[in-house]
Amino acid sequence: MREHLLRPSGWALGSGAAPCEAGGVTTSPAGNQVSRRLLHGPRDPGDAWVYSETGQRYWGRFGAAGLVAVDPQRGILLQHRAEWSHHGGTWGIPGGALHEGESPAVGALREAAEEAGVPCGSVSPLFTSVLELGFWRYTTLVARVVEPFDPVIADAESLELRWVPIDEVDTLPLHHGFAASWPALRAALEVRPAVVVDAANVVGSVPDGWWRDRAGAAERLLSKVEAFARAGAASPVSSGSTSVTSGVSAEDLGLGGTSWFPEFAVVVEGAAREIRGPSDDEAQHAQVRVVRASASGDDAIVDEARRRVDGGETVTVATSDRELSERVAAVGATVKGVGWLRELIGYGARR
Repeated sequence: MREHLLRPSGWALGSGAAPCEAGGVTTSPAGNQVSRRLLHGPRDPGDAWVYSETGQRYWGRFGAAGLVAVDPQRGILLQHRAEWSHHGGTWGIPGGALHEGESPAVGALREAAEEAGVPCGSVSPLFTSVLELGFWRYTTLVARVVEPFDPVIADAESLELRWVPIDEVDTLPLHHGFAASWPALRAALEVRPAVVVDAANVVGSVPDGWWRDRAGAAERLLSKVEAFARAGAASPVSSGSTSVTSGVSAEDLGLGGTSWFPEFAVVVEGAAREIRGPSDDEAQHAQVRVVRASASGDDAIVDEARRRVDGGETVTVATSDRELSERVAAVGATVKGVGWLRELIGYGARR
């Protein structure tokens, strides 16, 4: 069984990546140069307080969002809040009010660029967690650092930006909201979800003439999976121009939090094994992997599920094959029918 990896092409990784724009900030992966262009412009309509019935105030007319950037070597990126700010002097995460019509994921990435100079394409989303109060919500986007960077104080809201080892986070005087959410967020950092796709079963559920070109049909499926993963991993290029998916429902994966951005393993067999493979530079930060079955596709799917479960991952297999479902369940995976995957990624008309 040979395995190949694909990195969504929307990521801007590496020192040669072009700068990207996030709201009023231009960030460059090379040197982390930050240029504020809208410091003296009009405030966004979202920059306002929302009040509860008891008079407690929350920042962000359209809600708010923040980024937990996790570096495997250095820990969590935390912001020491300026004394004049709300809950000044405490430690929290880069974040702030959402703009009107802005998705929480895009807003979290924009705020991280504005406040900490987090470069475009430097992080890959892992999951979101939402605090829902009815009249206001806060979305925490947790993301893995895939291109190391040094944070830059880009505005007056920070006294310091620091990478803090995970075990030391709760030794700091934390912002009360982050302090309340940190235990659950920390536990979720240990979770690694994966979706193993029975490509033949998914392709065979769509009567589009796949039998005339099995490799072509598998390519179409792979493109849909890549597009879904790429949208989930996108960094904001400008407000409103980048689509970031909401990921996969935590409930669907049997996990905590609100939504997750799992790794996908697309298992292909027979003629479909001839579909394209990735270049070498795509393998390092893969979100989509192509597994080519050397013989039985079902055996390859079971082997892939077992390998991942044994490695500590939470595995969901997308298949409607009854016998295969029983086999992967026996190795510790859960099963979702192909209709679920098709609806998730927008592949084919559902029967």
